[in-house]
Amino acid sequence: MRILSWNLNGVRTIPQYHPWNTFKTWNAVLKELQADIMCFQEMKTSRAAIGCDFALPDSFDSFFSFPASKGGYSGVAVYTDTRTVTPLKAEEGLSGRLQPKPPLRPEERISISYPAAHQLELVPDADEQTPHDLLSLDLEGRALVLDFGLFVLINLYCPNEGSEARFPYKMNYHLMLQERVRGLIAEGRDVVVVGDLNVCAAPIDHCDGHLPSNLSTFWNYPARVWLRDWLTPQGPLTDVLRMFWPDRKGMYTCWNTKISARETNYGTRIDYVLATRGLLPWIKAGDIQPSVKGSDHCPIFVDFHDEITTDAGEKLVLRDLMHMREDAAKREPPRLAAKHWPEFQGKQTLMSNFFTKRGAETKSPPATITQSVLVTAFDALDTQLPPPLAVDPPLSEASQPSSQTDTELSSSQPLVSPSSSQTCLKQPRTSHEPHKRPRGNTSTTGASKAKRLKAGQSKLSSFFSMPDTAARPKPPQQSASSLEIIDLCEDSEEVSVEASSMPTITSDIRLPPDTLSTTSSQCRENENGTTTTSTTAARPAPSWSALFTPIPAPLCTVHREPAKEWRVNKPGPNKGKTFYLCARPVGPGYDKGRNERRREEVDHQYKCDFFKWASDVNERCALVLRPAEHDERGTEECVHLVVASFSHLCLYRYSL
Repeated sequence: MRILSWNLNGVRTIPQYHPWNTFKTWNAVLKELQADIMCFQEMKTSRAAIGCDFALPDSFDSFFSFPASKGGYSGVAVYTDTRTVTPLKAEEGLSGRLQPKPPLRPEERISISYPAAHQLELVPDADEQTPHDLLSLDLEGRALVLDFGLFVLINLYCPNEGSEARFPYKMNYHLMLQERVRGLIAEGRDVVVVGDLNVCAAPIDHCDGHLPSNLSTFWNYPARVWLRDWLTPQGPLTDVLRMFWPDRKGMYTCWNTKISARETNYGTRIDYVLATRGLLPWIKAGDIQPSVKGSDHCPIFVDFHDEITTDAGEKLVLRDLMHMREDAAKREPPRLAAKHWPEFQGKQTLMSNFFTKRGAETKSPPATITQSVLVTAFDALDTQLPPPLAVDPPLSEASQPSSQTDTELSSSQPLVSPSSSQTCLKQPRTSHEPHKRPRGNTSTTGASKAKRLKAGQSKLSSFFSMPDTAARPKPPQQSASSLEIIDLCEDSEEVSVEASSMPTITSDIRLPPDTLSTTSSQCRENENGTTTTSTTAARPAPSWSALFTPIPAPLCTVHREPAKEWRVNKPGPNKGKTFYLCARPVGPGYDKGRNERRREEVDHQYKCDFFKWASDVNERCALVLRPAEHDERGTEECVHLVVASFSHLCLYRYSL
């Protein structure tokens, strides 16, 4: 048997990664993970938005805990393979206060007693207040407790210390967890704690833990001290993965994907499988799966023996102790399972049912709108249909369409062209004598005449058809006096541009005279009076495309490599601004800055501390070239300086 734990960072982001994007259902994804019990954290969804595919996979029972107020935040889930294991009991939260409707009966509850606020030395907040009830710590959907007979499984997503205001909540949640585990052990139960604890257990579990500056202050964080004292040898729980890999370095489970930290394995180990001592003989192996993508975390797992032999020679079978006999698949899961939700039992009317047609047994596949259908449809808009006849001949009773037929035609017929749709919507005819509707003389009716296009007017359908290159009209010939010829580059073709259509830049910036002037030696008239361009120009002019060339990225100060552009998304005065950072990935000892990293600990093969606003880069490149420098600089350099100046003027005008 395998237990797997994975922080998903949003259940709907998994299909964006390979190989999960090749599976059509969530049930197929769960099967690919190849585990009997799967514990997920950070589902980031709600009960109303989870959907049937995620809540009721075909081969698994599911259990969820959602935050009470914050939608798309936190949330944990447990999936159990119905073919191999079914939990005996299930609860939501650690305090025992979160109850389904109706509340759990005493025989449905896992524990006899539960933690209470007066039993714990809780950490006060900034107002020197402590929670009077532990229910407030359980409202963010962070824990599920399941009883499998041999052990009690706790799936956790502990709070992150994002700010000083959240520190009391984080520590109080840890204390409630510790008290709940202590109570289960006091009742004689073995416990397995899995999930994201959001804290490192030792310096070896941190990417910068080996650095002297970090090592000296590592235990200054109270959460790390709490976890160290909770684990063996001081505490009752054993870190299973570290038990199998005691000296393994770089065994990280979480990376900051925003700075590409996973590429260099610059991460932390904050996901754990913790077990009481009585379960250690059953555990066969444990490891991480860093090659599995889909989140900023990677999965971790432990495998159990199918059977063991005690010191007294007694043979114990896992399936018997976990009540996984042949009738386990037929046993109903606990009442907390999603299959018992009213919305999935047909007892509750969903909002979407009010917007569906009744009696529609099957849904037709969505029609494919092709280019020919669009062209035909818009051609039909250009032609007016004949007016309806005043008197229609009576139809036989057999040819009268029923309301059911009309409904089926409107709901199940795919999208067709107007010509074919008119045939489908006609009145049904008998097989013996087809009925023909008499047609009136529409040749003299003014309303039935097709619309005549005005000169220069195009049909609406022409925008949805391929352009006809053969029928494209040729541009009219222009006289030589109204044309200005510009030699763009040495290998460019002849280009004729109307002088009146060229854009005008109203500024003091001018290109060198020898760049834009058209002399008599460059523009000549042949015998027919047309203008040609001479290919023997003394100096080729640079391309006009250089005016729109983006400003190159600056070079970082250490590696002299092009920096990478970023954009500020955090709300504030700098939101939307762009800046440049060193493009190299982060790694152990990368330069965080003089205030955060000692100079002797910096490893220059990783990212340096280069930073520059994009506006500063543009201002530096926006140098106006003085006319006296025209003769000293090459034409190409002149154009680049003019381009920078032109961009600077555009930015200045935009700021005004």
